[in-house]
Amino acid sequence: MNKILLTLFPIFLMAGELSLSSVLVADGFKKPLFITSYPTDSNLLYVVEQAGRIMVINNGKKLGQPFLDINKQVVDPSRPGDERGLLGFALHPDFTNNGKFYVNYMNNDGFTVLSEFSTHTRQKADPSSERIMFDLKQPYRNHNGGHLEFGPDGYLYISIGDGGKAGDPLKAGQDLNTLFGKIIRIDVDQKPYGIPKSNPFYGQKDKRGEIWAWGLRNVWRFSFDRDNGDIYYGDVGQNKWEEVNYEPNTSKGGVNYGWSIMEANHCYDPKENCNQVGLTPPILEYPNDANYMIVLGGGGQENTDGCSVTGGYVYRGTQIKNLMGYYMFGDYCSGNIWTFKVVNSKITDFQNRTEEINLGNGEFTTYISSFGEDADGELYIVEYNGGIYKLTHTN
Repeated sequence: MNKILLTLFPIFLMAGELSLSSVLVADGFKKPLFITSYPTDSNLLYVVEQAGRIMVINNGKKLGQPFLDINKQVVDPSRPGDERGLLGFALHPDFTNNGKFYVNYMNNDGFTVLSEFSTHTRQKADPSSERIMFDLKQPYRNHNGGHLEFGPDGYLYISIGDGGKAGDPLKAGQDLNTLFGKIIRIDVDQKPYGIPKSNPFYGQKDKRGEIWAWGLRNVWRFSFDRDNGDIYYGDVGQNKWEEVNYEPNTSKGGVNYGWSIMEANHCYDPKENCNQVGLTPPILEYPNDANYMIVLGGGGQENTDGCSVTGGYVYRGTQIKNLMGYYMFGDYCSGNIWTFKVVNSKITDFQNRTEEINLGNGEFTTYISSFGEDADGELYIVEYNGGIYKLTHTN
C-alpha cells in the first residue's frame, strides 16, 4: 500500500481493517464531476456532467433525459485537464417545497457564474428559470474551485480558487479584498444574494463580507459532517503537497489556511523563514508525487500518493456501522482512497482503502473526480471516465 505523510501527527492509532468494497451503480456518464440525491429519496440520484448537464439515476437506471441541460452556455471543457465547465450543484435546504437549486459554472465568456434554477418535478428542471446571482471574471483558465454546499446554518458555502496559473500570481490567497482563494458564505434567500451579518468580515473596510475562510489555493471539494457540522476542505496543492483542512463546528469563520505563504505545512513564498503567525495548518498533508502530464495523457499513477486531492465526506450512513464517523477522501491522479477519524481535532486510525474498495475491479485507470452522499448518508465515488460507484461492506 502507498504511504501518506502526516507531518503534524506522525503517530496515530491503528484499528482493525474495515471490510469495504464498491458496487457499480451506473456508468456511461460523460466526464462526471459530482453526485447527490433527492433529499428524501436515495434511489433518485443527480449526476453532474462537466459539459453542462445534470443527469438522473432512478432506482439504479440512468435516464436518457437530463434533469438540467445548460450545455450551450457552459464553456466546452474539451481540452485534457480542463478545469472549467459545470462544476457545482446544490439543492436548497427546502428543495422539496420550493424546488430551488444552485449551480456553479464557467460560461463562454470566461466568467464563473452562480445561478439559481427551479423545478416543479423531481426529474426535470426548467432551464428558463435561471436567476444569475453573481458572476466573477476569471483571469486564467484554471483554479476555479466551484463546489457548492449548504451548511447546517442554511447558508450556501462556495469554493473559489485563487484565480489560476501557478504560484498565486495575483497574491489572492492573502488578499481579503478579493473573492479568489476563498470559501464564501451567502444567503440565497435574498436578492441577488445576502451576506450574513455573522460572517467574519461583514461590514469591514477593504474586506469582502462574503468571505468565510481564506488562504486557500483551489478547494475542489469540501463537505460538512452531517452529524456535527465540522467542515473538511480538500485543497489542491501547487506541485509538492496536497492537503486536507479541518474546521470544527465551533468556528466563527475567518480562518487563514496559509496559501500562498504556505503550501500545506511548508513555506512557499518566501521559501524559507516565512511568517506563520495567524495561519492554521492542515490536519493532513501528503506528497504531490504523481506526474500530471502522464495523467493528462490517460496514463495511470498507481504507485504514487497522487497530485490532486479530492475531498470527500464523513460517513454517517447505516449500512457500514464500523465506518461511522470516518472521513473518506481520495486523489484524482493516483486513484488512492483513504479514511481517518478526527478525535479532539487530531487524526486517528488513518488507513489506505484503495485495494480494499477495489474501484472498477482494477480494470481501468481510475480518476476520482468526486465523492457524494445520499439522503441516508451512504457514500458514492465518482470516476471521471464515467462510472458511479456506491461504497459497500463485504461482510
